[in-house]
Amino acid sequence: MKRFILIAFSLLAVLSVSAGNKRPHFGERPKLVVGIVVDQMRWDYLSRYYSQFGEGGLRRMIDEGYSFDNCLINYVPTVTAIGHTSAYTGTTPAFHGICGNNFSIDGQKVYCCADDSVETVGTDSKAGKMSPRNLLATTIGDQLRLHTDFRAKVIGVSYKDRAAILPAGHSANAAYWLDKDNGQFVTSTYYMTELPQWAQEFNKRLKKNKELKTIGSRVGFSPLAGHITADMAIAAIDGEQLGQGDETDMLCVSFSQTDVIGHEWGTRGDHTDEAYAELDKDLARLFSALDAKVGKGNYIAFLTADHGAAHNNQFMVDHKLHGGKWLSQQLQEALEAHIAQKLGNAKPVVQAILDYRFFLDHAAISAQGLDLQRVKDVAIEFLRAQPNIAFVVDYEKAGSAPIPNYLRERILNGYNYRRSGDIVVAVEPGYYEVGSWSSPVGTTHGEWNPYDAHIPLLFYGWNVPVGASPTEVHITDIAPTICQLLHIQQPNACIGQPLLFE
Repeated sequence: MKRFILIAFSLLAVLSVSAGNKRPHFGERPKLVVGIVVDQMRWDYLSRYYSQFGEGGLRRMIDEGYSFDNCLINYVPTVTAIGHTSAYTGTTPAFHGICGNNFSIDGQKVYCCADDSVETVGTDSKAGKMSPRNLLATTIGDQLRLHTDFRAKVIGVSYKDRAAILPAGHSANAAYWLDKDNGQFVTSTYYMTELPQWAQEFNKRLKKNKELKTIGSRVGFSPLAGHITADMAIAAIDGEQLGQGDETDMLCVSFSQTDVIGHEWGTRGDHTDEAYAELDKDLARLFSALDAKVGKGNYIAFLTADHGAAHNNQFMVDHKLHGGKWLSQQLQEALEAHIAQKLGNAKPVVQAILDYRFFLDHAAISAQGLDLQRVKDVAIEFLRAQPNIAFVVDYEKAGSAPIPNYLRERILNGYNYRRSGDIVVAVEPGYYEVGSWSSPVGTTHGEWNPYDAHIPLLFYGWNVPVGASPTEVHITDIAPTICQLLHIQQPNACIGQPLLFE
């Protein structure tokens, strides 16, 4: 009898777990997938601002959805273009090739989305000379398009070009971003030769927006950038009839004003508080529109960030916490002088320092008869003697470098030998690179530390239970999770694992 009861309880437990994680039938899919990336959103903002959120936006996702509370970025550097790409490809720069906002390809400096072979559609400026040409892997949207013989629609929308283009992927129907100098949403001839009528009508309304006229090109420093991003996304749902056809469609939305505001004013203060209060309202409007047009329960949404942010270095010092400035420009000049003194070269050999990575000029090194490895060794010797640098790594020797495995894995995941440079450094906790992208009271990001790499990951809607998990997961797990739910193949360079809503 006891054995029977034990078997019955065991069976009940198995059935309970199975019911909680019931796999959708192969024929069951949501009408629409909505991917949301909030630029520079630290994970702890969810709790910091929770009491200030309304019922329809972020709190709705937290209370009615599923939160993976320990989602980490598993590569360095932690910057915008890489974060957006990794979330939608399920892989890292080693495979998808987007190695920063700016990087080099075989020694030639590039912007991640720059493409001189295409033209702007929507204005007469050069803001639309962009495409996903440098992206080496497919995205969720690409796989969805492939699976449906390109009947599914995939649209990207953001204030930033890279935040619209890279998530949407190669085969997207469209990606739209804001030409901030003209106050109009644009695209490129990579996607189309003329804006659709609904987008033209939306731009006409933007021209009449008095607040936008007043702010002008500084719109990214205001929550207004988030308002018009949400409005554009809602207009795309209407104009493209997303979620209204026989196939599952996808909308990729990125809110970038939070990053611009963070770089300018940091992680604390009225500007950042306002940014997240207004973002919450924008998300509430977006979800309300989705409920009305697609139907509550007919769409699945996920929300994450491309990276977090460090607290302002002076803020840390003022509160007796370890932190400070890392001045890469001055360091580059000193490094050049040291190499010249040691090796006798007459011309510079350091091409750039980008996101804690040193790009050496291989052509200049070869032309002066220098040995590349010798130049790297001299540079590494110099850098290891500099203050506030914790580790210095020759990328090609990272696998055997005397550094913690945790950091080694992230360095290797972020390394593409044709695009990532030659040497990478990790600065001490609380320190960050100070440059033109952050003000004295602002902040930046880019390192492995939790403040840069611990990001929110929320799922809400179709077949998503209510709950939370403290298990460590990664930004690269998002794409395989969505693909698993849709019963489509993972992106073609995916290394992530589908997540289980336990």
